[in-house]
Amino acid sequence: MKLRNLTLPDRPAVFAPMAGLSDGACRHLMADHGAAWTVSEMASAKAITFGDKKSLTLLRDAHPHGLYAVQLFGAEPETLAAAIGIIREKGIAFDLLDLNMGCPAPKITSGGAGSKLLLDPALCGRMVAAARQALGQDIPLTVKMRIGWDEDHRTGVEVARQCEANGADLIAVHGRTREQMYVPPIDAGAIGEIRAAVSVPVLANGDITTAADAAQLLEQTGCAGVMIGRGALGDPWLFERVNAVLAGDPEPEPPTLNRRMAAMRAQIYEMCEEKGEWAAMPQARSQAMHYMKGLKGAASLRRYCSMLEHFPDVDRLIDAAYRLQQ
Repeated sequence: MKLRNLTLPDRPAVFAPMAGLSDGACRHLMADHGAAWTVSEMASAKAITFGDKKSLTLLRDAHPHGLYAVQLFGAEPETLAAAIGIIREKGIAFDLLDLNMGCPAPKITSGGAGSKLLLDPALCGRMVAAARQALGQDIPLTVKMRIGWDEDHRTGVEVARQCEANGADLIAVHGRTREQMYVPPIDAGAIGEIRAAVSVPVLANGDITTAADAAQLLEQTGCAGVMIGRGALGDPWLFERVNAVLAGDPEPEPPTLNRRMAAMRAQIYEMCEEKGEWAAMPQARSQAMHYMKGLKGAASLRRYCSMLEHFPDVDRLIDAAYRLQQ
């Protein structure tokens, strides 16, 4: 796959942006296990133009692993263009820029951003055009979107066409409306309709927890690749399995308990190095819980995860996990 100045894998598997979850430590782990590229947590274009340092911190990765995209949200084309200019002036390095048109959170949609943009396809097109002009012609511009706002406003096809016409190079589609949030199961047919409506590559997103899920979704939609989010939390090896199956190779064996615990410990350690223990450990609780999936005594181990306060607690959690597997 070729996106402007980047040559990417055929049928890529990409790690999705997730607010509060896809920090640097998490992204690095996913990239190391085969994610074609990773995406920052989303940052507000308006906040960046107001000089908000926290928003810039969300985008800055001093040592990205592999290809790295930054993601912005907003509802004003001119503000978006200004924010991109500021990001570049501040020296924030990135390989791709992603526009969020899919976040369903009320605090985002109440300001007209995220999936609220899907109610105005023409505005979506203007947002993409403003971003393309601010970026220039070399850096790939991608869009993350949903199939529509609700059942009465399934605007995905029209939005995707507007995005393509105004300079988007790739579109990732989550197969639910904003009204559906994260249930029921995704609508693969709706993703396929959007894919058929545009000529740029489309990534299918939603409900991928196994390599078989990814292969089936590509078969159902005809998409160029997949975007994986929550399914990879606590299981970065999912990217290795998906990549193997999509390449026609045997699926690798699941990781051993040793590898799982080592990966969890390394991820939390990097979080502490990046943010400081005080800020990192509350966030590490939810990350650790994902590594407990499928283990004996998982319920009690998750309760242990919820009490993590200091980094040495991670080693005590690992000791408990080993004891319960015996």
